[in-house]
Amino acid sequence: MAAPPRKEEADPGLTGWENPAQRLRDALDHDHFRLYGQPILPTDGRGGAELVEVLVRLAEEEERMLPPGDFLPAFEHYGMMGELDRWVVRSALRRLEAGGRSLPRLSINVSSRTLEEGSFVPFVAVQLRLSGVDPSALVIEIDENDVVERRAACERFAAGVKMLGCGVLLDGFGRRSVSFEPLKALLADYVKVDGTVVRAVAVSASAQAKLKAIARVGQVTGMKVIAECVEEEAVRARLAEFGIPLMQGFGVARPELLDRVFPAGEGRAGSGGNASSVRV
Repeated sequence: MAAPPRKEEADPGLTGWENPAQRLRDALDHDHFRLYGQPILPTDGRGGAELVEVLVRLAEEEERMLPPGDFLPAFEHYGMMGELDRWVVRSALRRLEAGGRSLPRLSINVSSRTLEEGSFVPFVAVQLRLSGVDPSALVIEIDENDVVERRAACERFAAGVKMLGCGVLLDGFGRRSVSFEPLKALLADYVKVDGTVVRAVAVSASAQAKLKAIARVGQVTGMKVIAECVEEEAVRARLAEFGIPLMQGFGVARPELLDRVFPAGEGRAGSGGNASSVRV
């Protein structure tokens, strides 16, 4: 078996950059990232966005935007995902602080590494106090795989987030089997059904049964169910039929720069703001 490449030899292969670690550091220090938002909308077509999921892109020369798949592996390789998650939280709160009081809630993904960092929830608490933004304006997404693989850490993290007044969303639900234990453990406010289930709902009896069961649990518990990867009208119609209230996907709304999703002056901030519905 050939010897694995030395770290300095492997680094450029991650991104094509000559010095990836320094490029990532510069991007964090000089705000080379851009926040995008993808709205999450009602399946019945009534009303505006309930949530806006925050997505991050890296601006290269001539404002060419790199998608996450092009730079997140490098962040993971260098153990810098926690720093990127903090940059996203700070930047999202700045955007909310600059607005008024009628924005949807912003939903932010966090990495597996961040879920295990005891310092992240206190960091969010400090940033919320500094910004004056209503904590309920933030929803933190936790992936189902993380709940399965690091249950105790996810439960501690979710409890800390909810104590701040933020919401919790369980992402990728149903990717494995439909077990409602993760929902109970996290006391999730939202559950996002995995795209592999949603895309099959128009033709698969198994996918339909899963969605119906999830919808029933949502109705009983008050937890809001989101179907992701909605791209076809036939799928959207089935979601509404089964009682799935919210949907996300390229067939619903494509990601846009966050400033275009809600221009300056059309937002919500301040600890007295209304948390109800009025992403990247």
